[in-house]
Amino acid sequence: MSFSETRETKARLNRSELAVPGSQSKFFEKALQSPADVIFLDLEDAVAPDQKNQARKNIIEALNDLDWSSKTVSVRINGLDTHWMYRDIIDVVEQAGQFIDLIMVPKVGTSSDVYALDMLVTQIENAKGFNNRIGFELIIETALGMQNLAQIAGASTRNESLHFGVADYAASTQARTTNIGGPNPNYVVLTDPLTQDAREVHWGDMWHYALSKMVVVARANGLRPIDGPFGDYSDAEGYKAAAYRASALGCEGKWAIHPSQIALANEVMSPSEEEIEKAKQIVAAMNSAEEEGKGAVSLDGKLIDFASIRQAEALLSKLA
Repeated sequence: MSFSETRETKARLNRSELAVPGSQSKFFEKALQSPADVIFLDLEDAVAPDQKNQARKNIIEALNDLDWSSKTVSVRINGLDTHWMYRDIIDVVEQAGQFIDLIMVPKVGTSSDVYALDMLVTQIENAKGFNNRIGFELIIETALGMQNLAQIAGASTRNESLHFGVADYAASTQARTTNIGGPNPNYVVLTDPLTQDAREVHWGDMWHYALSKMVVVARANGLRPIDGPFGDYSDAEGYKAAAYRASALGCEGKWAIHPSQIALANEVMSPSEEEIEKAKQIVAAMNSAEEEGKGAVSLDGKLIDFASIRQAEALLSKLA
């Protein structure tokens, strides 16, 4: 390991993150009763411009009146380039900050964006005397944000997670797609002819690079990488496939833009019984090998070493 150690952020269960529009207060209690690990009350994309002020009032009222202690609660503010953002921070944090775990920041482009919010939230917390410290969830959804990813991730000790905002990222990079997540029929590999007339088409994942880069930067800075939305909430298998790809890369959670996606995210982002048992076997085998002075050992015909045990321990840590 490097002499420079990664500082891990606060541990939270973050398999599923349910989006709830701030303008739709009738959904707040339903969200509380759902199996979602994290709920984010949205002031941004899900709220029409003429409803922004009322949505803010709805969220403040709900945070004060409902018992959110069973959930991790986040508030997605409007972007720093809008005139709604400062009231989102000042009104919501001053009036209900003691009930907020996280602030979700959209379209983060530079480390200065994070610094500015950190300064403002810190001043409010100090002035109000809150006992809690609000963390930040940062959505990477622009080419600028992807370019400055490492600096953004390390910009504040409030940072807890990086999220991939696939729809706005596609718009920012001018990708030729209108889907929100999922595959693209134009992003394929066409094989050379296998016979005189036969060629195979292999679909690819056009978001692989962006998501993989975000995972690497998040883990290097001790943050949770979270995959964003999958727009077709009627396609459960498509959602699960996207979640499995994200999980394979190292993401530990995924957004749910519809309640039906919560259970799917929880299922995919939780280790299976087989994975758990295998990890326990690896830990036990390596413990025995270490007692015998060995650096590696065979298990089920495969070599395992100290890298294997680190993988197994990382998986088992998700159960804590």
